[in-house]
Amino acid sequence: MRIFVAGFHHETNTFAPSVADWDAFEAGAGYPAYARGPAMLEQMGGGSLAIGGFVREARARGWTLVPSVWAGAMPSNRITADAFARIRDEMLADLREAMRTGLDGILLDLHGAAVAEGADDAEGELLQCLRTVAGPALPIVASLDLHANVTRRMLAHASAMTAYRTYPHVDMVATGERAAQMLARRLLAGAPARHTHARRVPFLLPLNAQCTLMQPAASVIEQLERLEADADLELSFAMGFSAADFAECGPVLFGHGADAAALQRAVDTLQAEVCARRREWSTELLAPAEAVARALSLAGPGRGPVIIADTQDNPGAGGDANTTGLLHALRAAGAGHRLAGSVALGLLFDPESAAAACAAGVGARLQLSLGRAVATWDGTLTDPPLRGEARVLAVHDGTLHLHGPMTAGATARLGPCACVEIDGIRVLLSSAKAQMLDLDLFRFLGIEPGAMQMLVVKSSVHFRAAFAPIASHILVAKASGPMPADPGDLPWRHLDPATAPRP
Repeated sequence: MRIFVAGFHHETNTFAPSVADWDAFEAGAGYPAYARGPAMLEQMGGGSLAIGGFVREARARGWTLVPSVWAGAMPSNRITADAFARIRDEMLADLREAMRTGLDGILLDLHGAAVAEGADDAEGELLQCLRTVAGPALPIVASLDLHANVTRRMLAHASAMTAYRTYPHVDMVATGERAAQMLARRLLAGAPARHTHARRVPFLLPLNAQCTLMQPAASVIEQLERLEADADLELSFAMGFSAADFAECGPVLFGHGADAAALQRAVDTLQAEVCARRREWSTELLAPAEAVARALSLAGPGRGPVIIADTQDNPGAGGDANTTGLLHALRAAGAGHRLAGSVALGLLFDPESAAAACAAGVGARLQLSLGRAVATWDGTLTDPPLRGEARVLAVHDGTLHLHGPMTAGATARLGPCACVEIDGIRVLLSSAKAQMLDLDLFRFLGIEPGAMQMLVVKSSVHFRAAFAPIASHILVAKASGPMPADPGDLPWRHLDPATAPRP
């Protein structure tokens, strides 16, 4: 079998301060850099993303892979029109060339929540263009992120799709393998046609409430897997990315199966369960001062760190990882001194301060202005930079290998980085945006997470995969930032009126 393989990932927060241009895809940052052709397979084949699962399963089946494009950029506001056009057009050119010598199928690693300038439904447009070139019969199977905003066009033009089932996303490789297995079913001679059925949830889900380590998400996924096994179905719950202001933003239950009636019953049952538990889709959110005060009351030597998630500045959801609300709260409470220097925050995206600390060197003391005030969706500014004398504790070139549950085998390239201490608070500075989802992202600058009493992480949920096992308590703070913890706070203009902005 000859299988065309490509990947396109962007999670678009249309209320975020910065956009994704071509440079963002070339850099990749939290993703591997843009690659095309054989270099894409060399780069992606052994990684922790779904495309790595594709490659392993395909090779085990003896398929010949025809590599096209890998394009991934950190979450932000819209993809620029020229960046999206270039990614789409290069993928289409590769597909046309591959069709000249024959193809049996297409595997796509998509995020599912991309919005481009002039293309609100970016994946839907991409799938429609690919289908036009491929023709109606060639099977197209795609993996999706759990936060995908699944649209009618996506469902119409893909033969099948399957979404991650964990948040934190520790099943990306398994999802890629499952997508390849779904393609294999569609390549069998004489295989029965498989139907598609989807149901939309009539309200948005806050990002923090989508965690599958907690209820109600955990039991919905368990029920999905039971229904799938009982009736030979392929079911998914795409919980949506609730910061993309277009009509089809929101959660969707969908699936594929040979038995249309069984498929419809299963999808409808799952949708009814999600809606019946509507009031459970929430997470306690604390003001910064309240979060720090509670953390101080819970912290102590040898207990494991109390972790505070700075959820509204999550760079994995459109934040720039540079706001200072939690830093100011830590300083105001004297947390660094009260816990004897056992408090750390990371990663703070501040290339200027990182460069200054690296130039000064370990042991140096210098005046720094950490972070910055950024505009949020309502036009207000976040907290001002935190200024003061800082001592440089460690510096690093920012290239490091990761070993966590989500990131094993990945390499981070963060540019010059430094750990500085200001008023007893250790702040990890980076020159690239990266979500704090791996213990190694503290360790590379000399911080052993398990030995600290309090950690502030720029993340919403992904940190839990690596940090929950060492944490004594986990708190979620709602400091001012670009990524709304409550989608009901946003000034929606284009959301379907049938979709409520909060549960």
